[in-house]
Amino acid sequence: MKYPPQHHQEANFENCVYLAKEYPLATVISSINQQIHSSHLPLVYQENDSLGVFVGHLDKFNPQLEALEKGLEVELIFHGPEIYISPTTYQTTQLPTWNYFKAHFKGSPRIITDKETVKQSLISMTEVLEGNEQRYRLDPKNPRMKAALDYIIGFEITILAWEGKHKISQDKHTNDQLLAKEALFNKFPNSKKVINELYRNHQTKKTPLD
Repeated sequence: MKYPPQHHQEANFENCVYLAKEYPLATVISSINQQIHSSHLPLVYQENDSLGVFVGHLDKFNPQLEALEKGLEVELIFHGPEIYISPTTYQTTQLPTWNYFKAHFKGSPRIITDKETVKQSLISMTEVLEGNEQRYRLDPKNPRMKAALDYIIGFEITILAWEGKHKISQDKHTNDQLLAKEALFNKFPNSKKVINELYRNHQTKKTPLD
């Protein structure tokens, strides 16, 4: 039996990228010298001729840096909305469960050594994270940034593979699916637009129930 079940797999790459853009704080996982390291880092997606890259930076004292410097494959996990679903949520008799939107990417890292390039990536990342309102712009001449560049290392991760894990009660009857969606809306009232987009663009290989 394949895991996760086909109906919990996201078949739409663009929907996974959308999730990563809306929830850019990734769990970055790598392994080196029989040790597993993980960090929580904001990453910005950039298109290329293939699947794209994620650009970010980390502290030069982060033990995960060695794995990135050696180009060892990493896994990125982006975490979207999630919620505990009580059986009382549904109309039918069910068991407790947890619903979630997750996007996984495997990739090959490359260290960015040029400080000017790292500085520009910081400026670009700030623009992305500030959003359309652009309340703050990072000044390239900011003395604090100049000092920070001595302590951070830039990198990019070329996407090699991806997997969406969107568990949203697809194996339940239609009314129960709608009630589970409503529970997400109630928990994240300010994220209704994003949740609607994730649902609307969700593509699955198999739907167990109509």
